[in-house]
Amino acid sequence: MTNDRSQGRHRRAKKDSVANNSSTITGNRALQIEEPLIFEQGAKGRTGVDLPAPTDESTAALGGLERDKPIGLPGLSEPEVVRHYTRLSRNNYAIDIGFYPLGSCTMKHNPRLNERLSRLPGLADIHPLQPESTVQGGLALIEQVSNWLKILTGFPAVAMSPAAGAQGELCGLMTIRTHLMARGDPRTVVLVPDSAHGTNPATAAMCGYQIESVPSNQRGRVDLNALQARLGPDIAALMLTNPNTCGLFEEEIIEIAAAVHDSGALFYCDGANFNALVGKVRPADLGIDIMHLNLHKTFSTPHGGGGPGAGPVVMTNELAPYAPLPWLLREGETLLLIEHPERQAKTSFGRMRAWHGQMGMFVRALAYMLSHGGDGLRQVAEDAVLNANYLRVGLEGKYTMPYSGLCMHEVLCDDEFIKDTDITTLDIAKTLIDEGYHPMTIYFPLIAHGAMLIEPTETESRQTLDQFIKVLRAIADQISSGDSKRFHRAPLHAPRRRLDETRAARQPNLRWKESTPTSSPRK
Repeated sequence: MTNDRSQGRHRRAKKDSVANNSSTITGNRALQIEEPLIFEQGAKGRTGVDLPAPTDESTAALGGLERDKPIGLPGLSEPEVVRHYTRLSRNNYAIDIGFYPLGSCTMKHNPRLNERLSRLPGLADIHPLQPESTVQGGLALIEQVSNWLKILTGFPAVAMSPAAGAQGELCGLMTIRTHLMARGDPRTVVLVPDSAHGTNPATAAMCGYQIESVPSNQRGRVDLNALQARLGPDIAALMLTNPNTCGLFEEEIIEIAAAVHDSGALFYCDGANFNALVGKVRPADLGIDIMHLNLHKTFSTPHGGGGPGAGPVVMTNELAPYAPLPWLLREGETLLLIEHPERQAKTSFGRMRAWHGQMGMFVRALAYMLSHGGDGLRQVAEDAVLNANYLRVGLEGKYTMPYSGLCMHEVLCDDEFIKDTDITTLDIAKTLIDEGYHPMTIYFPLIAHGAMLIEPTETESRQTLDQFIKVLRAIADQISSGDSKRFHRAPLHAPRRRLDETRAARQPNLRWKESTPTSSPRK
């Protein structure tokens, strides 16, 4: 089948091939297949299954809801379908393929032992509707993960049900709001530093709060004077990310906590960057009241791709009565989920979501904790910080950094070193794709102009970091040479060339519409 879209696709493939001096008959480059849409491959009358023709009896069973026109799906054989999706899968990038330097994401290796344990019978096939008496082992595992989290953070209570970091934030803010309402002090404003994770203000808005920003000082930390000047009886909470998204530890966090509490507000901490602190610092000792943790980051469960996560929320005894249901309680040798109406605690804000969390994530996280032990988890944080500072030193002299001195788990660069060129941060990111790397996080945090945020994690070797440093330094040298053509056109070797990302995000075209073939290609 030929149409305007397929013709345009083949013209682009030919153009890309010519640009790479590798013109081929098919438009393929070696074993990198130029893959049409599945609709472009299908043909009417072709199928991978053999179904009997519908009868009057079978159509009558539809009660008048039978189709009056074809469904419009592509017709392909089974091998064609398998090959199509297998070829597409080869274009995916993953932590199992190479270095994934996304800042603030903690994309580290997932040990295969964790995966094997999560598939054990009795854990992989556990069902949330089973009677509690038949899932005591699963509940004991959740209790054990809870105990580890309480020990590592210093908090006495934890809510295990939140599905991921953003829902953990929502859980924390809803717990704070319920507590404030119970004490007869409903407040209206949540303060969010400009160095916080971007989900923080969105979460506060979902809870009905007004959001006000707290500026950073010249060292990339919260401006304590500005914070103290804004605190007052209308402030419900401060949402602080620590280490912040500049990769820096908030050195005045004790003073920040004291100021927040003196105003009657509560101190929420975004724990997405806990990988830099695990085993080294107990957040409860810093004056924090409530904090979420991303098990799929710090404790190495699968991350990204829209899959399941886990965002438990640790908290003080003062806030614990307002945490979401269900609660896991031990009565003698029996573990109970307090979730039934007749046994609900009236102080809780209710259910956060169905059931009690992601069992597979809990199994993986516990396997990670037990494998490392307390000393191993401490080394996780130490090695993550060491790797980030190794990158920082390796890039000095070629890349500019808005804040001097040691960083924590990630290093932040800005675009000061390219200000006199026509190269942008995006150009550098696209050039990295040609070199076989997933780009680092770019243009975030917003307080660093043209930001490049790199997090190596603790699982990358020195050899991997040395090669990455070599590539980034070589890119800086090429920029200094004045040859900008390559950068503006990159990536040259990817399956697709650079997209108009703004238009793709704002005007996505996700529907297939077969067009009428024309006698000549559309210009």
